[in-house]
Amino acid sequence: MPTDMPEVIFHNGQITTLDKRNPVASAVAIKGGRFVAVGSDEEVLALANGATRRIDLQRRRVLPGLFDNHTHVIRGGLNYNMELRWDGVRSLADAMDMLKRQVAVTPAPQWVRVVGGFTEHQFVEKRLPTIDEINAVAPDTPVFLLHLYDRALLNAAALRAVGYTKDTPEPPGGEITRDAQGNPTGLLLAKPNATILYATLAKGPKLPLDYQVNSTRHFMRELNRLGVTGVIDAGGGNQNYPEDYEVIKKLDDAGQITVRLAYNLFTQKPKAEKQDFLQWTSSVKYKQGNDYFRHNGAGEMLVYSAADFEDFRQPRPDMPPNMESELEDVVRVLVQNQWPWRLHATYDETISRALDVFEKVNRETPLAGLNWFFDHAETISDRSIDRIAALGGGIAVQHRMAYQGEFFAERYGARAAEATPPIKRMLEKGVKVSAGTDATRVASYNPWVSLSWMVTGKTVGGMKMYPERNLLDRETALRMWTENVAWFSGEEGRRGRIEAGQFADLIVPSKDYFGVPEDEIAFLTSDLTVVGGRVVYGAGVFQRFDDNPLPPAMPDWSPVRRFGGYAAWGEPEGAGRNSLHPARYRSMAACACGTRCGLHGHSHANAWASSVPASDPKSFFGALGCSCWMA
Repeated sequence: MPTDMPEVIFHNGQITTLDKRNPVASAVAIKGGRFVAVGSDEEVLALANGATRRIDLQRRRVLPGLFDNHTHVIRGGLNYNMELRWDGVRSLADAMDMLKRQVAVTPAPQWVRVVGGFTEHQFVEKRLPTIDEINAVAPDTPVFLLHLYDRALLNAAALRAVGYTKDTPEPPGGEITRDAQGNPTGLLLAKPNATILYATLAKGPKLPLDYQVNSTRHFMRELNRLGVTGVIDAGGGNQNYPEDYEVIKKLDDAGQITVRLAYNLFTQKPKAEKQDFLQWTSSVKYKQGNDYFRHNGAGEMLVYSAADFEDFRQPRPDMPPNMESELEDVVRVLVQNQWPWRLHATYDETISRALDVFEKVNRETPLAGLNWFFDHAETISDRSIDRIAALGGGIAVQHRMAYQGEFFAERYGARAAEATPPIKRMLEKGVKVSAGTDATRVASYNPWVSLSWMVTGKTVGGMKMYPERNLLDRETALRMWTENVAWFSGEEGRRGRIEAGQFADLIVPSKDYFGVPEDEIAFLTSDLTVVGGRVVYGAGVFQRFDDNPLPPAMPDWSPVRRFGGYAAWGEPEGAGRNSLHPARYRSMAACACGTRCGLHGHSHANAWASSVPASDPKSFFGALGCSCWMA
């Protein structure tokens, strides 16, 4: 046991350390942001002196802090306070009620934005709103709604704001749907390139710098609430370095980062990718920064010719013949400068072609020691997994199929979806593999949805995708979110376990992760989140230890002030009432309606079948149906 007096001791817990030499403990001591002792209460408390802070864990389950291998926190933080999040909302009726109420408080010329993190399949109604329904609740306020990577819905006010008319040309790789007169309807489709969706979103107002700082702090706080203590930021389109990193740098300088962040640099200019990386490798040193904010290499976009957009409503795109030459040019720059990289790749056809390039470069300049990896890899083959392992690479998987599984199965069949991605095979073959979310535009930032997906094999819509042979046990899934991620950030042995010498990051889930029924894993949150020994989030009996008070979300009309984040937790008896508790959700799903109103109770589904004077009895505008949110 060390002789240094610890700054804080957490004791009387049931600690899952993931350290195979010391798998369980009841207490930890922390000094200088790291664990200095892990053991029994008797052993660890004996290290305390009068200045040591002691926190009783109340015999609760304790886990290492969760670490997302792929997310977009920097971009997400800049916009979080402006976005109405439908993540985790289980009813379209509830979601539309949230939209209506947000429209009422959003001043001109601001927009109401619902930017990803949900799928129509999570709603009991199993559909998206129509543009007519959005127009009915928002006749004058622009509304932009992004659904996965496949479409965006804009109301009439948003079309006016972005200037789309019958004279607007069709975008490459996308479609502006039009009526019989050629006027845009408000539906934008990725076919399969999502550029039109993101370019349209980029036309909206932005927050000023001080609001972006506030917004990023609130987003990190939301991640802490869910037990996230670290992320790898995968860059993103329209996220320029160093301009868009100013906010996170300010927070780092002020000691206000509560989610450790390693960032990759993502090229922004087609046909100029090599120039981007020549410039960056000459000005940015790999791993420059500190334990809370530092560089992590290149990607996830290396060259645009290798980007296989994953809209499973569209056929698989073939990469152009110039992919290999352009990719090779960039990879050679990275290898020469000893920068690791990550490469977005959905389909095995893309992965196998990229591996041809990596193997060619490796023959001349070995890749050994570079922690490079593929992202996503939904349809990767056994042969490609073996090739990655032979080259010493890795695979970072995300829970995108929890949101898109129904669309994948519809196109390729249920059999093809049984191992998409084949996580179990990756682990069996010994390749480096870890888990994350790819939040915020395609999937939610909630780590428990990912853990649930790997353990149960179910989408957020309830479809069983994976047979038992392809599922992970809870400990293996947890390792995918903790110690396994450390390799992908170049921090093996420094984080991911509750072990002396590692970063002092831990969480206390709202219920015992190892004890709750499988279908309740996705409903977990964190009651205590600790980063570097500091309590950055506390709830319930741990609220009084919270060291991370925040000012209110800015601006004052921010959806975060009313609804909070995932599943509208800010209104537990309002917008979140059907989404925050598994028992309530199961009751709601059983009767197939989203709300209970004073007039109709839970009889919405029955009303759909009645002979009412309405053009579409199943529409929200049916005389008795789920139009209750319109009141």
